[in-house]
Amino acid sequence: MLFAVAMTFIDQTIVAIAAPDIVRELGLSASGMQWVVNAYLLSLAAFFALGGRLADLWGPRRVVVVGTLVFVISSVLCGCVPEGDFAQTWLIVFRATQGLGAALLFPAALAVVVAVFPVERRGRALALFFGLSGALTALGPLLGGWLTAWTWRAIFWVNVPVAVVALVLTMMARIPDRRRDEPLDGVGALLIVVGMGLSVLGFQQAAAWGWDSAATWGCIAGGLAVLVLFWRYEGGRRHPLVNLAVFRDKAFTVDSLVLFFAMLAFVPVFFFASVYAQVSLSASPNQAALYLLYFFAGFAIASQWGGRMLDKQGARPALKIGTALGAVGFALWAGKLTDLSMHDQWPYVALAGAGIGFILAPASTDAVNRSIGASYGEVTGITQTVRNYAASVGLAVFGTILTHNMTDSVVSTLRSRGLTSAEADTVAKDIAEAVTGNADAQQPTGSGRTAEVMREVMPSVRMDFAEANQWVFYSMAVALAVGFFCALRHPGGRAEAAAGDEPPTAA
Repeated sequence: MLFAVAMTFIDQTIVAIAAPDIVRELGLSASGMQWVVNAYLLSLAAFFALGGRLADLWGPRRVVVVGTLVFVISSVLCGCVPEGDFAQTWLIVFRATQGLGAALLFPAALAVVVAVFPVERRGRALALFFGLSGALTALGPLLGGWLTAWTWRAIFWVNVPVAVVALVLTMMARIPDRRRDEPLDGVGALLIVVGMGLSVLGFQQAAAWGWDSAATWGCIAGGLAVLVLFWRYEGGRRHPLVNLAVFRDKAFTVDSLVLFFAMLAFVPVFFFASVYAQVSLSASPNQAALYLLYFFAGFAIASQWGGRMLDKQGARPALKIGTALGAVGFALWAGKLTDLSMHDQWPYVALAGAGIGFILAPASTDAVNRSIGASYGEVTGITQTVRNYAASVGLAVFGTILTHNMTDSVVSTLRSRGLTSAEADTVAKDIAEAVTGNADAQQPTGSGRTAEVMREVMPSVRMDFAEANQWVFYSMAVALAVGFFCALRHPGGRAEAAAGDEPPTAA
């Protein structure tokens, strides 16, 4: 299962590193490249709940195989994109089907791990699962930089050997494949896909369309309205897509809230820390990836501690420690960003990672342990939907905070050196676009007087960018602090085996 989900985690970050090469070779527009990145994340968020439900109805092993095949075939087609006018559409479409494959694959893989391990051993097992699979997200930029030196198409083709190994191991493992003889709620599936898709689209496009745009708020409000309709519709169904009764369990609700606030920081930190390293620290993409490894050093160690703590004491202690450590870690990290030194920052980067490590596996595992019956796929679909939705919100909100604060500072600096307001605004926008991987803000842009001034003021611009990022990282600390107050509401105790939870078979 780790081999299976490895591809989905790596692909969340690997494409951003190769973005400049893809744009140059295929002639994509900046907005087109943004859609290439966002199509995967949008599809992933929209179809997670459906993937979890299908794992229950068809059996998790079968859905793992289907999801892996959809993902790897889409990856091959992404790597084979032809040059020309059709290139942008081709790449966006097959990035979206990649996201669909990942949305089928991940909840089913998680359901397999949950089904094989009894309740008293799930904490350690899922700590290993989340720790290793989460660390693969940091591998994306490093692997992307290395593969792009050969050809950017290799970032998609590298999934083929991983998928082959995953499929062979899945067949060899003789995984128990319990299925539910129930109908699929097609209307519910359509409602949640439309609701999640529209609202996440609004958050993703907020930077491009603007927060004052009718399109932005139309998508967000329309998506939320559809999700409310979905909630009301599911309440009256005998076989709903998502059994909303699980939210009556206070511990499950708290687990979901803590995951939401933790994920506001967890996925966005990859993008913001990577771009900060390249802009403010003048790091290469590979050096930026190594910078993120400090985060995952703390994350990996704390994941194992959190898993053991869950097995012995339940989720509440791990959630309290994790949210507190995360809040302190992100706050201290934010304070050190203006030192412009990786060496001075690493203890705080690792502390922030440790905070997330204490949260992720215990909250997810405790939520799954409190599932209704043996509906592990359904509940993992809910928790993963919460995680991806929070990541989309975090990227949009923190991106707006960064752009607003950085643009004002950089424009002021450039205008003091004689650039016009229009020239200063253009340069500031170029740096802001680096957050989505659409620009190489490490190098001076423009020509003539603009390029000359940029070379002169780059030290000041790097500091402006670091100061703007402080607002982002302090906001992440606030999100973790809110998560701490949610963790205090957790009833504590260990979840017992759910009704219908059978011990694993000899296989």
